Amino acid sequence: MDTATLDSPAVTSGAAGAAKFAGSDSRKYNYFTPKGRKATHYEDMTLDVQPDPKRYLLQDWIISFADGTPTYSETWTAARCADWHAYRAVDEEWERTHFQRQSTIVGMISQAVENARRAGAPQRFDKTWVKVLEKHLGAYKHAEFGMGTALMHAQRYGYTQMVNSTILTNASYKLRFAQDLTLYLGDIGTDIAGFDAEIGKQQWLSDPVWQPTRELVETIGGETDFLAQYFAVNIVFEPLVGELLRSGFFMQAAASQNDFLTPTVVSAAEGDYQRNLANCVELVHMLVSDDTHGPQNVLLFNGWLQRYGELALSAARHLQPIWSLPHVKVVRFEDALASATGRIRNIAVQLGLELPEALSA
Repeated sequence: MDTATLDSPAVTSGAAGAAKFAGSDSRKYNYFTPKGRKATHYEDMTLDVQPDPKRYLLQDWIISFADGTPTYSETWTAARCADWHAYRAVDEEWERTHFQRQSTIVGMISQAVENARRAGAPQRFDKTWVKVLEKHLGAYKHAEFGMGTALMHAQRYGYTQMVNSTILTNASYKLRFAQDLTLYLGDIGTDIAGFDAEIGKQQWLSDPVWQPTRELVETIGGETDFLAQYFAVNIVFEPLVGELLRSGFFMQAAASQNDFLTPTVVSAAEGDYQRNLANCVELVHMLVSDDTHGPQNVLLFNGWLQRYGELALSAARHLQPIWSLPHVKVVRFEDALASATGRIRNIAVQLGLELPEALSA
């Protein structure tokens, strides 16, 4: 049990020594029960950084909003949990390891782009492919930025620091990748005559191909339930739109257009997603397996799958014309979409959730 073990049934004092905590008799003191045999550095640095009256604040929240809403509230999501503090991120990422990993990724991309430009690689890109990068990779960066800002909003409302840290690192990866794409297109644009680094924004705002994706991104951004935002990004948007474009198009089609650089840049986001998906699945699995609230949470998540799944499937299908643009066509949209729908089906099965009919066919 993570909460304090009180010395008497009615402890009313907040003074030191009024309650006995887990591990208080150990020379390696900690105030929580580790998930494993010993506390990890991640747990030491993250668990209970954010206080909780149910655990240690006998005087309840010290401050609240003007309308009486406490500093953090379990009502900020429709999902329910017997113990939010039981969650641990699979990647066990905390501040120091997060910045180290981000720095490594940025350094890898920067070195790859620098070496490719030194060798004159961007000038050898197929001319039609250059237009695809301008318009559609340039448009897609706005979707990544939208997901990042939605998650930045969501992370504030998580009830525990463990949940908040997981969503915050997810947001940071999305915003970094949006920046990666912006810098990448700007860098290769200086080597390609007539390259238009701004047209991607126009595509995002007005091209019919992108409007359902934009609707999906803005709907997720406008969601008021923080966990629904986190769920929609990783369980729905990423497999049906994000991976569809990244793995299903850019990473497969680029090499046949004399472009060996774009897959290197885009692959960073695929690595990010594997970490983010594992963390999200861990949290959702904890909630659907909750002894008290599990069935309620399953119904809730099925509703989110229905709502966002239909929007994401529409967004994916409207992106189909992009697959016909390159001169050399090495991948079919139908195959990419089948892989994407198979991916979300596998995630849903793993979590015991029910996909909308359109996605389960």
